[in-house]
Amino acid sequence: MNSFKKPPCAMLRPRRHLLGAAAAITSSLLLATDATAQVFPQKTIRIVVPFPAGGTTDVVARILAQRMSENLGQPVVVENRAGAGGSIGADAVAKAAPDGYTLLMHNLTFPLSSVAQALANRSPFNVETDFAGVSIAVNVPFVLTSNPAVPARNLRDLATLLSSNTSLQYNYGSTGPGSAMHVLGEAFKREAKVSMEHVPFRGAAPMKQELLAGRIQIGGDQLSTSLGEIRAGTLRALATTGSQRISSLPDVPTVKELGFPALELEGWNGLFVPGRTPQAIIDRLHREVVAAIKHPEVSKRLMDMGAEPVGSTPAEQDGILRRQMDQFRPIIRDMKIDQ
Repeated sequence: MNSFKKPPCAMLRPRRHLLGAAAAITSSLLLATDATAQVFPQKTIRIVVPFPAGGTTDVVARILAQRMSENLGQPVVVENRAGAGGSIGADAVAKAAPDGYTLLMHNLTFPLSSVAQALANRSPFNVETDFAGVSIAVNVPFVLTSNPAVPARNLRDLATLLSSNTSLQYNYGSTGPGSAMHVLGEAFKREAKVSMEHVPFRGAAPMKQELLAGRIQIGGDQLSTSLGEIRAGTLRALATTGSQRISSLPDVPTVKELGFPALELEGWNGLFVPGRTPQAIIDRLHREVVAAIKHPEVSKRLMDMGAEPVGSTPAEQDGILRRQMDQFRPIIRDMKIDQ
């Protein structure tokens, strides 16, 4: 009985055929993605700001949108969708089509509120999988402020004042549950062993109005929200939260200098897209954001409002998000913020 064996080349031919077909499909997909990026955009791009108009995040988004629109040849519009500490607007972007036409402009509240909601088992999205970073557009220092009627020159003085006068009924404002100021306010209360009542607002602008009116005593947001009032003396800067003092307020100490290192937090504004957006589209948007930021007029406007132009890579942005989430997750869990 004769046995028949296929020659080695015949045995390999089907496998080679499959590998060749797979390579051809992959090449076709890459070419299609590149082609999509080359013709992008073909319609209006929407930047969702999850806070009311007038705050730092909104202003930065509008400055960039104007220049990006001129460069791209398509309208780039800003849409304010405020509420729930930024989660309403963020959720709308997470559920949008991943085609590059819907972006989210957020700030350092994003990783903090996301951790808080995740720990409470009521987050509508997963910040690490439902979003992809485009770029940290600017770094904006975060500053803790008070109404000038508060007899405290800095954060350490405030701790002493509240601990020695337990009958004082002080309120601090934030841009919503789980926001940066909410987390920082609760962390300060824990570190200083003092009491204050949290009053949430829908954004930085309405919080600032209540702070100026004296209906709340303590607040905090990105520097550009209150820089003018601090310089005019209608608000007092108690501390900045970054690792170094800021050039526009050189006499204001950092939280670490004042004995509160747990409150150290770097401020930023960045752009995100839905998580399944093709990399070629993300790369195109990144190039346009960086080009807009580097424009001399844009850079000057940003610096005049206390923002430092950055233009990070998407990978750098993702790294910042993860580090801040890891930094504050134990604090948020222990304080049961947003639960």
